[in-house]
Amino acid sequence: MKQLSFLLIILFYLLPNNMNAQDSKMDNPFFSEYTTPFQTPPFDKIKNEHFLPAFEEGIKIKRAEVESVINNTDAPTFENTIEALEKSGKLLNKVSSVFFNLNGSKSNDALQKVAEMITPELSKLNNDIYLNEKLFQRIKSINDKKDNLNLTAEQLVVLDNYYKDFVRNGVGLDAEKKNRLRKINEELSMLSLKFADNLRKETNAIGLVIDNKEDLAGLPDAVIQGAAALAKQNGFDGKWAFNLQRPSFIPFLQYSENRNLREKLYKAYLKRGNNNNEFDNKEIIKKLIALRNEKANLLGYKTFADFKLERNMAKTPENVNKFLIDLWKPALEKSREELAEMQKLADAEGKNFKLQGWDWWYYAEKVKKQKYAIDEEMLRPYFQLDNVRQGAFDVASKLYGIQFVKRNDIPVYDDEVEVYEVKEADGTHIGIIFTDYFPRDGKRAGAWMSFFREQSNMDNNFITPIIVNVGNFSKPTEGKPALLSFDEVETLFHEFGHGLDGLFGKSTYPGAKRTPVDFVELPSQIMENWASHPEVLKMYAKHYQTGEVIPDEVVEKINNSQYFNKGFEAVEYLAAAILDMDWHSSNNLVTIDPVKFEEESLNKIGLIPEIASRYQSTNFNHIFGGDGYSAGYYGYYWAAVLDADAFGAFLENGLFDKNTAELFRRNILEKGGSDDPMNLYIKFRGREPKPDALIKRLGFNNKTL
Repeated sequence: MKQLSFLLIILFYLLPNNMNAQDSKMDNPFFSEYTTPFQTPPFDKIKNEHFLPAFEEGIKIKRAEVESVINNTDAPTFENTIEALEKSGKLLNKVSSVFFNLNGSKSNDALQKVAEMITPELSKLNNDIYLNEKLFQRIKSINDKKDNLNLTAEQLVVLDNYYKDFVRNGVGLDAEKKNRLRKINEELSMLSLKFADNLRKETNAIGLVIDNKEDLAGLPDAVIQGAAALAKQNGFDGKWAFNLQRPSFIPFLQYSENRNLREKLYKAYLKRGNNNNEFDNKEIIKKLIALRNEKANLLGYKTFADFKLERNMAKTPENVNKFLIDLWKPALEKSREELAEMQKLADAEGKNFKLQGWDWWYYAEKVKKQKYAIDEEMLRPYFQLDNVRQGAFDVASKLYGIQFVKRNDIPVYDDEVEVYEVKEADGTHIGIIFTDYFPRDGKRAGAWMSFFREQSNMDNNFITPIIVNVGNFSKPTEGKPALLSFDEVETLFHEFGHGLDGLFGKSTYPGAKRTPVDFVELPSQIMENWASHPEVLKMYAKHYQTGEVIPDEVVEKINNSQYFNKGFEAVEYLAAAILDMDWHSSNNLVTIDPVKFEEESLNKIGLIPEIASRYQSTNFNHIFGGDGYSAGYYGYYWAAVLDADAFGAFLENGLFDKNTAELFRRNILEKGGSDDPMNLYIKFRGREPKPDALIKRLGFNNKTL
């Protein structure tokens, strides 16, 4: 009788908990198939509290799936090992894709807390998989006999990726070194998370508040209206505020007549992550670099750069450094010429000062207007965001015959987000693209493309992609729609190029998508060429009030000014790329002060004080907010050689030549990382790339390379 009573008590406590758990799963959208169109994430139902239980269950299921592969008593085959691993983690992928996208574009304290809790668990899962010797032996046995397995070209790539991933993640280390590597990986993941969160908060912070209307002298009305709205949003009613997002601070630097305030905002931008406050990133950098070096050394590499570059097109730090320095010399010379021209203008105005960094945008805009009769505010009315986006869509339609259909029946995570279905000319569904273009609290700086679902085709079950293009562009102001700067226009086209790359994928396996950073920028950067082409400008550049197509004389002015400020643009980019390589090419940085190290790096190459590196170490999210572009920031210019040369094929054959577009789609956009990048490029172009087109684009023809 006592035993029965005890069992009843246990059941009394257990059953409600179990029922609550079941109810919780039923209410959690991640635990069931999405019923939305094309199974897009049901953002109208997803809540912050849904993420953690979905992550926990996803990790649990992933572990069980991997264990079943490890303990399979059948002889290892591609199907029961590699393909089984490729099919594992469906729930984990499902929740991860939504969570990490939202944490980048609409974060809050609750999501950041989840990130802090789940990041070490994901790192542990990754370590447990890639350090498992038994699992590696299954993969190795398949790899050893791959020549006799009749595998497809893509299967060979996927197999090679798995084999190298295990080796490069330390599976061959002894037990002591494996344990140390586990701790390094877990700490690195948390440090990068903290770096990115600190930077997000510093970038969205108010850098300047103006309460005297006279201090607005020179600013266009739209900039003033935007500043008033930002001030009101942050509790500064009746004042004007500027944060450290580019749409806010760049126009101020371009047009403000108040030099002291330009200096204040400019320095605030440069000092992000370096203010000795709770969001300071200097100690994080020191730890990140020390741990990355230790990891590389544990794995048998001289430096972290050697480790990262092994699988890129560039292959070695020596190749990258030569590439960067060869470009640096003519770029620096050109920037000095630009500086002299601006100083001459300032002197002519009677200004008794030597130009500084906070003067560059202001006087560059003046020189541009004087020399080419054109300025940014003159162009903005022709670049309404909706028209620019449609222009990008129209270019893709003319090249590839695809259509974009606005969808109002698909849930979004913010009212500013819009959704489009992408179809072939015959109506066949290709995928879905979300566009999210405006700054907001909780969004990190910059622009990017990401996935809510990647394309795959395992078991002949073709999964179509769901992608998102994210930006931080100029917002609408009172009485005006969003009017973009030309730089923002090019950025929109750039990210849309990444979007096409994601939409057109034809891989069977997710594991085939391992495009190196110095090749992945080709699809994005080539799209920028269409953005500025006169024929394309006529397609989408229309005055937002009158609908007037951009006049020929304005197009001519844009064309005439194409080399303007190219020295500045190249120098600030190359300085950051060289800084990245310096950080990751040395092992003796354990006690180094990041600010001092940066100064030494930039002084070594002779960076003029009037130009700052595009990113300072404490706000270099590309390399410290994760390691995707660490020892890889050079990749934008490496890919620029490719994109300039590739666009040359369209100029030779026709701007919208169908055959050239088909070759580019079939060999570049559809293939991703499923073959050697140079092989793919040669299949498209018929030869290896030549640097001539990039040299011409940069205006370096008369410089010595």
